Amino acid sequence: MLEKSLRRELKNQKYKTSFFMKRTFQRKVFFIVTDITSVLFATVISLYLRFDLNFPYYWRPEFIKILGTFVPIMLIINYLLGLYNITWRYVSITDVIKNIIGVTVAFLVFLSIGYYELHLKFPLPVYLNIYVFTLLISGGVRSMKRLYQYIMTNFFSKRYPRKRALIVGAGNAGEQIVRDMKRLKDAVAKPVGIIDDDEDKIGTMIHGVKVLGNRNSIPHLVKKLEVEEIVIAIPSAPAKEIRKIVNIAKSTGVKDIKVLPGTNELVNGNVTIRDVRELSLYDLLGRDPVEIYEDEVESFIKGKRVLITGAGGSIGSEISKQVLKFSPSELILLEVDETDLFKLESQLRKDTHEVIISSVVADIKEKEKLNRIFQEYLPEIVFHAAAYKHVPIMEMHPEEAVKNNIFGTKNLAELSVKYGVKKFVMISTDKAVNPTSIMGATKRVAEYICQVYNGLGKTEFISVRFGNVLGSRGSVVPIFEEQIKNGGPVTVTHPEMKRYFMLTSEAVLLVLQAGAMGKGGEVFVLDMGEPVKIIDLARSMIELKGLKPDVDILIEFTGPRPGEKLFEELLTAEEGTNSTKHKKIYVAKISEIPEKDLLEGKLRELERCVKSLDRLCIIKNLKELVPTYNPTNNPYWDTNKNVNFSSISNDNAF
Repeated sequence: MLEKSLRRELKNQKYKTSFFMKRTFQRKVFFIVTDITSVLFATVISLYLRFDLNFPYYWRPEFIKILGTFVPIMLIINYLLGLYNITWRYVSITDVIKNIIGVTVAFLVFLSIGYYELHLKFPLPVYLNIYVFTLLISGGVRSMKRLYQYIMTNFFSKRYPRKRALIVGAGNAGEQIVRDMKRLKDAVAKPVGIIDDDEDKIGTMIHGVKVLGNRNSIPHLVKKLEVEEIVIAIPSAPAKEIRKIVNIAKSTGVKDIKVLPGTNELVNGNVTIRDVRELSLYDLLGRDPVEIYEDEVESFIKGKRVLITGAGGSIGSEISKQVLKFSPSELILLEVDETDLFKLESQLRKDTHEVIISSVVADIKEKEKLNRIFQEYLPEIVFHAAAYKHVPIMEMHPEEAVKNNIFGTKNLAELSVKYGVKKFVMISTDKAVNPTSIMGATKRVAEYICQVYNGLGKTEFISVRFGNVLGSRGSVVPIFEEQIKNGGPVTVTHPEMKRYFMLTSEAVLLVLQAGAMGKGGEVFVLDMGEPVKIIDLARSMIELKGLKPDVDILIEFTGPRPGEKLFEELLTAEEGTNSTKHKKIYVAKISEIPEKDLLEGKLRELERCVKSLDRLCIIKNLKELVPTYNPTNNPYWDTNKNVNFSSISNDNAF
């Protein structure tokens, strides 16, 4: 059965390839014939005009010389310009300009040869006529289908009622959207006006549509023009500007507000009406473009064997996709969940046929298995993204957080030193700063491990801290989306709860940049922008669905969960930062780094607590390891109020 399915798929693929190649060949032949015909007709017309429609017989050898010279020259030049690869239906201004260049250059070469080599005796006006008619015929045929479609679409096709759209943005993107709306017969909206804050553009026309004012004119124009849809066509605009425009648009009562994705999401900067989509939370919070020094990152990754732990998770999978773009020699995907691993590998294999992709099902807590993996694959770079991250669950199971986040990291660090890994980049979190949760405390200890193991061999250890990523597993965004879908209520823990947010792709790009810049021992901190109130996030998500908060969807406050704090920090009070050459990446000034022997002694004590499943002992030892750790609302702390954590000596604290 499987063999039949594969044969059928191969047959279909072969048919599609054959059909595509046949159509491509036909298109090339058509344009070649067009050029030959254009020269033929141009020459005949020019000569008959010269001799008053009575072309003498004895001039026919000269006629043959013209065709035999001009035609091959033009075919060669047009081939070099790529004019035989264009699609007839989508001929652009660029293609027309190329056609003008091709005919002009071919004509000048032909003229030189005709005068000095072939000694053609026709008057110069004849040659000029040949040039003009060739240009008109070849260019006209190439533009014919585009012109035909425009006429049929705008004058003869059956028109269905279309929404009246106001376009915000008179730049390249806005121009392309207006053009597509007017050109495509299946467009659901028609442009009735354009908005732009550039005063020089106001009053100008774009494809027959006038630029009527700036963003402050939107409310007035919506009423005057009976606007039903607003399209924000400024892909380069930062999230802050998009929010301002959206607020103005919402004040008009127009419910259909759409947007072009940010420049990072567009392919080659090209825009079509199909790129226009519904406004999303990502547009309001995460559109600011992130730039990296691509040459530096490429030098860091290209040709290297790269191991990614936790490859199937939100961060790990994005690291895998981004690393793949910089051409490593091999990508080793390590993941404990085989389903996530299968999905990721299948997706990555579609994007490359050159990079070796190796999938490994393994748990970072199993050192013997990890040792065999390092021995077999000999990774040169390790991105460590495997971690337990769900704060409330880890409060209930601290032993699992310790085994995975601390001892899993220690296993990887030891093996990286043993097998000579060049660079080890660990994904940390803002929850590691003044932690109030088990998860945060374990990640802080993981940072210590990276700092202690740096310098023990040739491996350079780096940690990168950042906050929440939009849409990641277990984050508040998908939870809110599900609650809104079910009709509410949307549950917010506290009205003052704030969090930093960043797109996963943005965070990962900065992680790659930090990895490339790091020399070993650094804790990098990413600029996450301004923190966002969770209540404001909830309201925005409700409004994006066209609903009213506390009217259509209720918002309820449930109180902080175990381990949560109202506001996450990226630095402790003692830490400051040093700037780097990248404006969004800083280096934390770490005041104290523990000695290796002292750290390992504390970790042995912690290991004994884990083996005996003594959760109070785990918290006590974490407190000794991380003196800023405050186990707020931890159930084991709450039930043991008699334990005086403040009496624990900080003499050996780090």
